[in-house]
Amino acid sequence: MNTADRPRVAVFRPDDERLDAARSLLTGLGVEPVADPMLAVEPTDATPRDADYVVFTSKTGAELVAAAGWESSDATVVAIGPKTADALESAGYAVDLVPDDYSSTGLVDLLADRTEGASVEVARSDHGSPVLLDGLRDAGAAVHETVLYRLVRPDGAGESAALAAAGDLDAACFTSSLTVEHFLDAAAERGVRADAVAGLNAAVVGVIGEPTRETAEGAGIEVDVVPAEATFEALARETVARLREVENGETP
Repeated sequence: MNTADRPRVAVFRPDDERLDAARSLLTGLGVEPVADPMLAVEPTDATPRDADYVVFTSKTGAELVAAAGWESSDATVVAIGPKTADALESAGYAVDLVPDDYSSTGLVDLLADRTEGASVEVARSDHGSPVLLDGLRDAGAAVHETVLYRLVRPDGAGESAALAAAGDLDAACFTSSLTVEHFLDAAAERGVRADAVAGLNAAVVGVIGEPTRETAEGAGIEVDVVPAEATFEALARETVARLREVENGETP
């Protein structure tokens, strides 16, 4: 474990206001954030097709379609969560539906009884979960996906992997399966993948969502925290709380 004054907690958010907010939150929780962005956005300049329902799964997607001047016409606009909804509404779009569970599963639960025979446009990144498309198709919807942006690993990512491999990382907050995969790729490029996984397993690992848990555990990473609320704030708070339990010698 890290012997610095404050525990080090890795955060993998894109290098924009989300990373700034994550740093501030973790600092306020009394830990040292290790900012190691594992995702960068490459816009495709595409916009959603006309459909009965248009589903947005991220704040980034909402901002990109707003910048492109997308017109929602008479579509029922669906946002995966409040931050995506806020971004859409700030751009002048009316948001009609937001699920209680901010996830692909939550979207399916929300829309399954509404979309039989309807056209549904899913506007998102190139790494979206198949759960959403499959679930809506199973419910009888005519589903089309438009890729608004690609998620790539930034050059130079991997400081957290080196720290984990050296035993100098106390916790990590993974927000998606792709952040796990990019962390492992960065570790492999540095020749420390096995040591980095071992370092994570000596630390506290928090993830958002069951798909992220499955990806991590499939790679040999032991997951300690999966918050009930699929937000970074919940992830950070619960991961740091578990870290404090471990520091105090409490059994998780």
